[in-house]
Amino acid sequence: MARRQVTEWLAPIVERFPDTTFKRQIILEGGDKDRVTPTLAEVAKTAGGSAFSSNQEASLVKGEVDVIVHSLKDLPTSVHDGTLLLMTPGPREDVRDVLCGSTLADLPMGASVGTGAPRRVAQLLALRSDLRVMPIRGNVPGRLARATKGELDAVVLAAAGLNRLGLVPGIHEALDPAVFPPSPGQGALGIQVRVGSSAAKLLAMTGDTCVDSCVRAERTLLAELHGGCSVPVGAWGRVGNDGLLHLSAAVTSLSGAEQVTASGQGPLEDPEKLGACVAADLLTQGAASILAAIRNP
Repeated sequence: MARRQVTEWLAPIVERFPDTTFKRQIILEGGDKDRVTPTLAEVAKTAGGSAFSSNQEASLVKGEVDVIVHSLKDLPTSVHDGTLLLMTPGPREDVRDVLCGSTLADLPMGASVGTGAPRRVAQLLALRSDLRVMPIRGNVPGRLARATKGELDAVVLAAAGLNRLGLVPGIHEALDPAVFPPSPGQGALGIQVRVGSSAAKLLAMTGDTCVDSCVRAERTLLAELHGGCSVPVGAWGRVGNDGLLHLSAAVTSLSGAEQVTASGQGPLEDPEKLGACVAADLLTQGAASILAAIRNP
């Protein structure tokens, strides 16, 4: 997946800067090496802060690499000192989560559904409390195979990953982001560089302003809630027909029994304000107690 994302980002960049040579370097992260630990939150504790970015950020700070291409949903809201995220490149892939193996309505009572993400677990149970949600880890083809081989009735995956890997035929249902909001930054790439570096200057204006505003609103909301990949926070930013930035979000208890939702809109030029406002609305409605119960069970 990481290689596909680099290829996706590099294609227009190489064309735009034909006199610059780009060399790929693979850096394995804790989440790549450890496929046994049940949750990414546990992997992150031993990986130095993030299951999918700690080693890469360290290499960037040391000058061993000049640019990192992230899956933005896996990147913490605060990046390493001395580094910055450039404007988010476009186009953004499909933000939706999808069910593979069955549609939600066709799953029988007590069906087994695989996902390792707390947000997906919580949102699934909010819609179908009868489901047996099973923790799964591993690469996208491996998780998809759990459903196609019949080990599980279905699995939840990101549409973006299946699209990038050419595995769209495995999708049975795309889940409506208005009801099943994705992880903040899902489907988008994050381009990280050192502050003041030649790469930062070269690539400064290579992003997409609309995509960037959407993900900045989502990530600001997540930061305001002090959330991460281990917290069931969903957020969906998009530009409406009215030209405004729209943001909707949900915080759900791990059992699915409690859920608070909020939405708002504002100018594209100030996504951070919108993200903070929607987060404040969630907190007013009781998101703080839901999150506190998750962090301190």
